Amino acid sequence: MARLSRAIALFLVLLAALGAGPVLARAPVVLAAASLQEAMTAAADRWTAKGHERPVLSFAASSALARQAEAGAPADIFVSADEQWMDHVAVAGFLAARTRAPLLTNQLVLVAPANSRIALAIRPGFPLARALGNGRLAMGDPDAVPAGIYGKQALTRLGVWPQVAGKVARAESVRAALALIARGEVPLGIVYATDARAEPRVRVVGTFPASSHAPIVYPVARLRQARSADAEPFRRFLLSGEGKAIFRRFGFGTR
Repeated sequence: MARLSRAIALFLVLLAALGAGPVLARAPVVLAAASLQEAMTAAADRWTAKGHERPVLSFAASSALARQAEAGAPADIFVSADEQWMDHVAVAGFLAARTRAPLLTNQLVLVAPANSRIALAIRPGFPLARALGNGRLAMGDPDAVPAGIYGKQALTRLGVWPQVAGKVARAESVRAALALIARGEVPLGIVYATDARAEPRVRVVGTFPASSHAPIVYPVARLRQARSADAEPFRRFLLSGEGKAIFRRFGFGTR
């Protein structure tokens, strides 16, 4: 119910943005995964510096954004943190034909508050539950949020999920999980490497093997309901060498 309420609220915000005036109506509205906040903002800054209207950026979990796209939200571009939620929107018929493309890659990491002394080697059967003690493991909701889905896959393949499943602090997005760790409310959490890089109050304990989870791929696509004349040019900019260089500065891999 809480996720539904947040999705409705986001939809109303986007409606308000569309109706705010002709300038916003010309600017592309971008639904972007929460982990893209700094990088996508930098990309929007560069686009604006070229003389274009500044894109309207809306950040949330890919699951929430996918539901907004399917509800007909007045948005132009969707950048998901996984293929699954982009597939979801595609199957529902809300992607513009032949505009979907892989954009970025990432890594999954185990992090702790910066002042933590926890040391763990990530390998099959590693003692994660013991390291948590009476604390909880922060991660995106493993039933919906891409970072949480990847995290559950990794912990399952490493054989430790059964021991920690009951200790998970399910966050509404990867950035919400990151905030719990940064504030010291949990001893450990799972986020993307780029999230850890963006938050000085956490440190990386270890990186999950790429073989322990599905490939982390961020696809981008123009939405069928796109209304901005800049929607397709901005999508192409994100996929250009110049656009990808911006994302690489923030630690993302590019496709």
